[in-house]
Amino acid sequence: MPSETVNHDRWLISYADFVTLLFAFFVVMYAISAVNENKYRAFSMSLEKAFIEKKRQVSQLENALSGPDNAANPANTAESLAADSRQLQHTSEQLTQILEGLISENLVTVKKGNYWIELQMNSELLFLSGSAELALASRPVLKKVAEVLKPLPNQINVEGHTDNLPIDTVKFPSNWELSSSRATTVVREFVNNGIDPPRLSAIGYGEFHPIADNRVEEGRFKNRRVVLLIISQGYARHRLLAETAQNDQKPMPELAPAGQREIDRNRL
Repeated sequence: MPSETVNHDRWLISYADFVTLLFAFFVVMYAISAVNENKYRAFSMSLEKAFIEKKRQVSQLENALSGPDNAANPANTAESLAADSRQLQHTSEQLTQILEGLISENLVTVKKGNYWIELQMNSELLFLSGSAELALASRPVLKKVAEVLKPLPNQINVEGHTDNLPIDTVKFPSNWELSSSRATTVVREFVNNGIDPPRLSAIGYGEFHPIADNRVEEGRFKNRRVVLLIISQGYARHRLLAETAQNDQKPMPELAPAGQREIDRNRL
């Protein structure tokens, strides 16, 4: 039998396979480590914008804290709130005086708390049943109120409330729309009488913050109302600064929700 020929170069095949795999490995490693320049640039710009915006907010807060009122100083904060309380007391007395006749008829009530005045007007005074159009007799009343509030800097929330009798019309599918529309109508009337629009907010509560029993007509009569909430300027300012700064100061007391505001009897 002829003898077999031994090939001593077969190791080259295995070596070539190994070198190929090694080359492929390094190519993959390089591809993984390579940075997408466009994505990196976009990410960098996003971070830069975020830091610039944060710096602007911090700067605004520092300016507010170092302003003339020096709101970061607890003594100045207390004095500012006390001054606001005196101003609200004076305003409350003015409103009570000009609305005395309506107060005696139980169509209007004026209440004062530590950080707010609540002027409550029965809807019968302002609107016809199921309507958000002002009655003619209501315009002089709102004008008198606007004359008292116009010189003040305070924020004014106008809250619309209804009873729990359902309404379902094209214009008002529910009491939400009716209460919101009534609040907005009063806001527009105040703007027409010269109150600065940024001071005003219109809020619709529907039937969900009653102050009396909706099961009887007398209660429903009381629940149909529009409420003006005149908020202490110092309270609003210091509350905002305290929340933004998130410091360790004693938290400001919350305003009670509509229909549940506890009256400070000593200040009435």
